Amino acid sequence: MQVSPQPATAPGPLAGLPFGVKDIIETRGLATEYGSPVYAGRLGTDDAAIVRALRARGGILVGKTHTTAFAYRTPAPTRNPRNLAHTPGGSSSGSAAAVAAGMVPCALGTQTQGSVLRPASYCGVTGFKPTYGLLPMDGVLPFAASLDTLGLFTPTPHDMIQLWRAMGYDTGTDEALVLGIPQPLPTVEPEMAAAVAAARDRLRAAGVTMIDVDVVPLLEELHEATVRVMLYEGARFHRPRFEKHGDRLGAHLVEAIRDGLALPDAAYDDARRAIDAGRNRLREVFAEAPVILVPAATGPAPRGLNWTGDARMNTPWTAIGSPAIAIPLPVEGLPIGLQLVAEPGRDARVLRAAVRAADLLRR
Repeated sequence: MQVSPQPATAPGPLAGLPFGVKDIIETRGLATEYGSPVYAGRLGTDDAAIVRALRARGGILVGKTHTTAFAYRTPAPTRNPRNLAHTPGGSSSGSAAAVAAGMVPCALGTQTQGSVLRPASYCGVTGFKPTYGLLPMDGVLPFAASLDTLGLFTPTPHDMIQLWRAMGYDTGTDEALVLGIPQPLPTVEPEMAAAVAAARDRLRAAGVTMIDVDVVPLLEELHEATVRVMLYEGARFHRPRFEKHGDRLGAHLVEAIRDGLALPDAAYDDARRAIDAGRNRLREVFAEAPVILVPAATGPAPRGLNWTGDARMNTPWTAIGSPAIAIPLPVEGLPIGLQLVAEPGRDARVLRAAVRAADLLRR
């Protein structure tokens, strides 16, 4: 969207590392237009906290990447570098595509439903959504504050754990890889089902301990609750913008605002309680299976640019605040990603599990 390399503010462990930034994240003097023509030409007034942190460690802000409008559903012009006829996903479409195309070695995105994990899967890169609240959201345009989470893109899990360490976060120590496998698997497209089954069989043959977990009905409940929370909070945050700009915000966001404003407080409260209950139930599952393996998307990237894909494989983990990572699977054709998730606060565990799983799958 905009290439304008900025100087690093200090030497440090990220010295010389170029990075891109999603267009809903503030950057001083650079375009911050929220992916909307309503804000065309708007320049950021300050760097967001996460941008300041990366630059203070020596990172070089290269420029801004496209986002769906207001990080919701209206697609950006970005195409999937793996096949230009297919969507890169959303809403962090530009960040995922920039890393996949080799334009930058890492980029910042955000996730309210599946906006980091799904584009990573579609574009064949690694996407990491840390524990909710771990990375600072100051200077990031909200959508639903109880869900919004910063995320990162790199080519591989090895790159991601090195980036995480260079950012000053704990990367833990090696531990036995124990994976919880939903039985049956969530309903996904045939290509995804076959790829996940093949990955599961290869990991089991490599000696990885696997435990069957009964979580699919719970994940479906969490998805529905997450959508209600997102619509309710997003509508109330964007209501003043809607009152000012009306239909100029775009049909998708306008529809979301109207649907969200129609949700009664009781429906929102019920959804929040459902998420809290789901978090408690999954805590018990994680006590038995420290890392859960699930698809990173329902299938490969859909053809066309009018739809950015289905987020239901990611929303439950966003809702409970878990760290989650998408890693590319070795497949022919369009990319497909595997998703690994752990209990909130276990970011190092899920990163190390991703590195280990990727190594085993490449053998």
